Amino acid sequence: MTAVERRDVQPPARNALARSQRSAVHLELRDSYMLDDPGYIAWQRGERLDRAERTAWWGGWHDAVHEAVGRGVAVRRARVVSEPISDYVRYEYDSTFTNIAAGEVVRWLPRRRATGLALPSTDFWVFDGGQVLFHHFTGNGQLDEDGREYTDDPVLVKLCADAFDAVWERAAPHEQFRPR
Repeated sequence: MTAVERRDVQPPARNALARSQRSAVHLELRDSYMLDDPGYIAWQRGERLDRAERTAWWGGWHDAVHEAVGRGVAVRRARVVSEPISDYVRYEYDSTFTNIAAGEVVRWLPRRRATGLALPSTDFWVFDGGQVLFHHFTGNGQLDEDGREYTDDPVLVKLCADAFDAVWERAAPHEQFRPR
């Protein structure tokens, strides 16, 4: 593929992760996603994941990350968040232990500390420094009907890889981040 290309049927990030050999990095820029997510709704009711009950929260994504990390793929996720954080980001923060259990390394950057960084306008993944998967969301946080956009355009790949690295350098590791 050259330039940005949309596809009618696009494999999810899980398939691209399965093909990765060295690295997979994910930058999240929104303060909420899919507010109709059953997990988020349950969290709003006060239900919390029990770390000891792995079978209750471990799923296909966790398997994919665990398998990739086992092959030597470094899987990193950085979240740029507004403060005080939204309820949805609090939900993400509370459940990030599942990402970490699968093998992801997660960092958080308060939006105020991102001032001066040139960031793409949408969430993305960069796989092996050679392919980007953009995620386009609607205003209410749903993945748009044609919300996955892949490119191997070297200019866009470099833009995203550099943006991720800039956020990663400023962001706090999950274990040190104290949301307000």
